[in-house]
Amino acid sequence: MRVKSVKKVVMDRSSVLKAYKRWAPFYDKTFGMVADAGRRHAVDIMNRRTGSVLEVGVGTGLSLPRYAEHLTITGVDLSPDMLERAEERVIKHRLQNIDGLHEMDARSLDFDDGKFDTVVAMYVMTVVPDPEQVMEELERVCSPGGQVILVNHFSQTHGARGWLERRMAPFASTLGWRPLFPVDRVMGCDNLELIERRSLRPLGLFTMLRFTKEPAAKLAKSVSRSRSSNVFTNEVVVSQ
Repeated sequence: MRVKSVKKVVMDRSSVLKAYKRWAPFYDKTFGMVADAGRRHAVDIMNRRTGSVLEVGVGTGLSLPRYAEHLTITGVDLSPDMLERAEERVIKHRLQNIDGLHEMDARSLDFDDGKFDTVVAMYVMTVVPDPEQVMEELERVCSPGGQVILVNHFSQTHGARGWLERRMAPFASTLGWRPLFPVDRVMGCDNLELIERRSLRPLGLFTMLRFTKEPAAKLAKSVSRSRSSNVFTNEVVVSQ
């Protein structure tokens, strides 16, 4: 079967801000509900960890009340409309472990190298204008030995879902996210080792990828390691 090529759609900052200004009042009861299972799963994993957490793309703050009290949480988002609702949620739930919520571009995070023990981006990578640059920033601000966790939609090239994603692709700017987004776009950081890949509900539409940032003593060795071995040799695939 011949697969038609699809014109690459460039997501720019203006398109993202406009889309999420429209979505902000309805996000929690629409996409927020669809994405709830993946969000809960990622937070459950982080709650077994210690130290500081950076949530990139915190949105309306749906995950914030679910973090364990022993964690210190910092959230960033590009959209001031989303952040306004996140701040309201912090006040409503009287959350004491939120260190700050900041308006910030994920392509240029205003944090020191290695600042956070865990860095998470949920439903973000298909939205940002330059996902490869964002991945580099997530890796940079994660401490050596820490973890980077992604929850995201990754597109298929076959079946009914692949057909639908190709038809939706030209409307990416209106939707505010890319229906066509291959997983290899987030696999380019040599210092991040993939340790878990898990298909999430509903219907496997979303995937969790969990990476470990190699400790400083191992970083020199990681330069010679091929990207393919990072992606496939160390991958653990679990279906939910």
